[in-house]
Amino acid sequence: MKAAILLPLLTLAACGSTTDAPGTVTQGEADQLSDARVMLDANSVDANAVALEGKNKAPPQ
Repeated sequence: MKAAILLPLLTLAACGSTTDAPGTVTQGEADQLSDARVMLDANSVDANAVALEGKNKAPPQ
């Protein structure tokens, strides 16, 4: 009888809680976000470096 009561409690106690607050990212997710940021920064172009030529220019408003 005691085993039937203790087993579910021990099983529940084995589920460890994390110290992360809800909504925070894990270290692995933070690393992936950092890698994505580096890729986007490497592919970005300075807006002042782009010049439109000829028919692509928008008329002044």
